[in-house]
Amino acid sequence: MTTTPVTIIGAGLGGLTLARVLHVHGIASTVYESDLSAGARTQGGQLDIHETDGQRALADAGLTEEFRAIIHEGADAARVLDEHGELLLDAPGDGSLARPEVLRGDLRRVLLDSLPAGTVQWGRKVTGVRALGEGRHEVSFADGPSVTSDLLVGADGAWSRVRPLLSDARPEYVGTTFVETYLHDVDVRHPATAAAVGAGALYVLTPGKGITAHREAGDILHTYAQLNRSAEWFAGIDFADADAARARIAAEYEGWAPHLTALITEGETAPVARMIHTLPDGHRWDRVPGVTLLGDAAHLMPPSGDGANLAMFDGAELGKAIAAHPGDTEAALTAYEEAMFPRSAAFYEDAREILDICLGDDAPHRFLAFFNDAPEGERAAEGEKR
Repeated sequence: MTTTPVTIIGAGLGGLTLARVLHVHGIASTVYESDLSAGARTQGGQLDIHETDGQRALADAGLTEEFRAIIHEGADAARVLDEHGELLLDAPGDGSLARPEVLRGDLRRVLLDSLPAGTVQWGRKVTGVRALGEGRHEVSFADGPSVTSDLLVGADGAWSRVRPLLSDARPEYVGTTFVETYLHDVDVRHPATAAAVGAGALYVLTPGKGITAHREAGDILHTYAQLNRSAEWFAGIDFADADAARARIAAEYEGWAPHLTALITEGETAPVARMIHTLPDGHRWDRVPGVTLLGDAAHLMPPSGDGANLAMFDGAELGKAIAAHPGDTEAALTAYEEAMFPRSAAFYEDAREILDICLGDDAPHRFLAFFNDAPEGERAAEGEKR
């Protein structure tokens, strides 16, 4: 059995930011990830990285220059259409560095490339975690030997295997699911749809359902068809049959402009249902020696444009707290959690409100008002990103 001083479960943006900030401060860590490799699955779409948290975390990680090299210029443009394709709002990108856009996969690659070889252990799916006393924990894996940790960090997302050491809270479905699809080579193969989306993001929102899409590098449109439906309704769709699933989802958009529903019907990858879950508002726990959480494992909430930024900021703040309290794990974790709990709690209400603004009874009117009232350099429309 291996003993690791800092054991991080999950190689998402938050866990990798923690590992990188620890490395900057000369502190070794090991990240255990269930994926078999860095390229084992797609990493999601565009992210707007906020000046106040995500960019601060990258600065603490010493990666500002690398981050700026992967910015997708012009991707901060936004268009709002009604379901018939009529233009309601057209906001060209302003090139602001307050919330520039990058691909999640590119950002993850920057973080991975910044770590010493061997920091991330791939193909290590956690099967169990148990307390050994005195702040130490044993982590078991489906493949490979167990490890004992002096400091265990759950950066393993919504269905964290580490969270039960601290809290009995479980994610609950909020009643909204995003169905993810992709179109490729869009300017040639889907010109009308590509023109509707424009250079950045497209939002078509009505009460209870909407379509959002974003142009990504490589002439790709990445789409979420959003529906307020029960878990049972979605369970009745066989997503293993891609054609049948597309047809069933598209049927909910009957009467919408064909070049908009093409984002669903012409999808060139199998549709994937992303059910939106949340932890209780203001989720927190009592201090437990030797273990803590960050990102969605700590404060899962509806998509609001803040999730990735908060996860990276958590990672950076935890890394700095560990560095500031050498040899005193409990002081480091106490300092981190005392700041993290109120910081994340402030975002729960906003996240729920943004989901209601986008798909509630007043859509798209509240959405347009919210977008137009957003401060310069900040797009309220980023609330529908994952």
